[in-house]
Amino acid sequence: DISQLQVGQKLELECHTDGNHGASWIRQDSSGSLHFIVFISSMSRAMFQGGQRTSTRFEASKDSSIHRLAVKSFTPQDQGSYFCVMNFNQTLHFSPGQRAFLPVTTAVAPSTPRPTTQRGTTEGDSCLRTPGPNSRMQEDLDSSCLTFLCVTLAGLCLLLLATTIV
Repeated sequence: DISQLQVGQKLELECHTDGNHGASWIRQDSSGSLHFIVFISSMSRAMFQGGQRTSTRFEASKDSSIHRLAVKSFTPQDQGSYFCVMNFNQTLHFSPGQRAFLPVTTAVAPSTPRPTTQRGTTEGDSCLRTPGPNSRMQEDLDSSCLTFLCVTLAGLCLLLLATTIV
């Protein structure tokens, strides 16, 4: 995980691959949606979303076996997990996700106490219930499975795109 990110900061990511192949960078946002960012060819040519050779938000480069992605000025919309995807021997290879999120800010409690009211917990008050000990584990498993499926689907889409371009 990337820590201490600030709005406006430059974020630089690296992916070590076989130097003879191209690679793509994709981002998975907090809702699970995948966003294609760039394909960097084995000849170090970058092709950003929409077939553009340059981007106002990103920089991409390749040096030997290292594919680099830079977010020029990090914003809240850039938060998510970044993946490097490489097509090698007709198989898609995914890097581990590199998580990039801004720090969570917490509200300061009011200095004067407010009057409290008593009310019962209902089904609609899910935030007032304490989750069971296994619910966090199930959420982690669900999230991991969803991430794997989404990244695999995105990779297949990229593979189809690459085969239609060639």
